[in-house]
Amino acid sequence: MDSPHSDSDVRYLVFDIESIPDPTLVSLVRTSGQKSPSDALREYQEEIMIKKGTDFVPYNFHVPVSLALAKVAGDYSLKELTVLKIENGGPQKICERFWEGWRYYNRPQLVTFNGRSFDVPLMELIAFRYGISIPDWFDDQKPSYQQCRNRYANYHLDLYDFLCNYGASVLVGGLNAAAKILRKSGKIGTKGDMVQELIETGRLDDVHDYCRCDVLDTYFVFLRTCVLRGKISLERENELIEQTRLFLEENSDDIPVYKEYLKAWEGVVDYSEVNDEISRLISLSTHTYLQ
Repeated sequence: MDSPHSDSDVRYLVFDIESIPDPTLVSLVRTSGQKSPSDALREYQEEIMIKKGTDFVPYNFHVPVSLALAKVAGDYSLKELTVLKIENGGPQKICERFWEGWRYYNRPQLVTFNGRSFDVPLMELIAFRYGISIPDWFDDQKPSYQQCRNRYANYHLDLYDFLCNYGASVLVGGLNAAAKILRKSGKIGTKGDMVQELIETGRLDDVHDYCRCDVLDTYFVFLRTCVLRGKISLERENELIEQTRLFLEENSDDIPVYKEYLKAWEGVVDYSEVNDEISRLISLSTHTYLQ
């Protein structure tokens, strides 16, 4: 079914997922259900920590608890930022609404940061888990290079993949580093490895706020890649950034985390201006050279 919206309404869906492991699945896969879900998960995380220095369980054991979604118009302006929440129907409903939205807006380009290896496969696997049909995503009637899941097709832009030259390099620090290169907020307290604890202590709103902020950072990184690729000018990017700043200010009473984001953003800019070591070194080198 075609979307009732024109192509100019929503051309890009910038999204991010926060997820947690499913302990029951871990128990079934690793112990055939012989150990309790909590014990099986704890032992698996301890094993991973020893081997890799992180307790992050592979994505195929995860379920989404929060999916923040920025709807971006064809002129790259931010139209809306919404969150699909686990408390509103569970992981299945998050998945259904995500794919329904993608279809509703006539299959806009998905934009993620490291989503090719996590967010998109997770949404595919959750659809697999609950029997959600997404035939227009798995469109195997087209040549492989035109199919939605093809790495080089236009249906998904993974900004991490792009910035790392499709696996040739590594961007240490991830989205936080990319955002701070642009003097944007980056992480403002919560980190991805805290999500499980936040869920276990009932702090769902903190998880949703964290997801919102990650999408804002991703949106700003997206804009700069558009400048890099010649899609928009630097002047247009600055206009869009100012529009987004006003959007956050206007909605900060309803969504208080926007105030925190703006404060952190200002702090990064202020710190950078006071501690601009590169400019100092250039100035010193230039002065020495001219003597």
